[in-house]
Amino acid sequence: MNGMLHEITSILEEKNAGTALILCHHNADPDAVCSSYALSKLLKQFKPTLKIEVASPESVSRVSKVILEHLHASVMNERPDFEKADVIFMLDTNTTQQLDEWGKQISELRLPIIVIDHHAPHPETRKIATLYIYREDASSTCEIIYDLFREAEIRPSKDVAEALFLGIAYDTKHFTLAGASTFKAIADLVDLGVDVQEMLQLLSIPMDISERIARLKACSRMKLMRIYGWLVVFSHVGSFQASAARALIDVGANLAIVGSEDKGEISISMRSDNEFYSKTGIHLGRDLASRLGELLHGMGGGHSTSAGVNGTGDLESAFKYTAKILREKLKNCPRE
Repeated sequence: MNGMLHEITSILEEKNAGTALILCHHNADPDAVCSSYALSKLLKQFKPTLKIEVASPESVSRVSKVILEHLHASVMNERPDFEKADVIFMLDTNTTQQLDEWGKQISELRLPIIVIDHHAPHPETRKIATLYIYREDASSTCEIIYDLFREAEIRPSKDVAEALFLGIAYDTKHFTLAGASTFKAIADLVDLGVDVQEMLQLLSIPMDISERIARLKACSRMKLMRIYGWLVVFSHVGSFQASAARALIDVGANLAIVGSEDKGEISISMRSDNEFYSKTGIHLGRDLASRLGELLHGMGGGHSTSAGVNGTGDLESAFKYTAKILREKLKNCPRE
């Protein structure tokens, strides 16, 4: 066995690991919790005595709770006992700030940290990582974990196949963002007994009233800018920034940037449509979020069309700085 999985098992063997801690970002989505579930099952294949805990600061998302109930699994949101861990995994999490206060603590630990992610790598995360497994071409972290199963020539059990399917389906927006490798993985998972309609139904939970209100507030508060023909909107809400940004894309924006500010703490979500990325080449995680994170003395990162930033400062100033970056970059690729 050679490759990514070999590197992981080598670290476990070198540390004679008895306890592994898998960390997901706050408000962990289905890709985070499902990839963690599948990885824990895979690690047990090689080290049955390994004690594994999966944790996410604060809690997991509403749809993740439904999935965890289906899988009869749990994710703890209380502070893990970092001192007892021999190895720490960060899944679907490319910055330590996505772990809130836990991020500061693990940065100070002298433990092997293994990062598995499909977001653009963050330089600060690279510094603390013993092993960084990264594939931005992958649809999701679950797709990377599935590749680890294939590398090991291990057939996932039905529950693991369901978890992997759910994570992939969620992050690809029900396969609208899937590529050839993703569809091959999905076909394999269906062959393992996954009921497609049943799984998709788990992802289709009604939006609660708080999220609906946040989306509507974002629309009512948005500031529309037309930058070299591209429709860019900025807005602010107290919560559900990512959902609000998606809503603004759905109603017609090419790029939506939605933030919140609370006692100097800033959180920003960015979303763009596929046309914006394909015609401008602007990668939200690398070209906007990362630079904005530095300005806000925090961290930013993400995908080509989906990114986030956490830091401190003034939200309006952050929006103005983002608009300045966009003017610089978009002048060479105006929308016809």
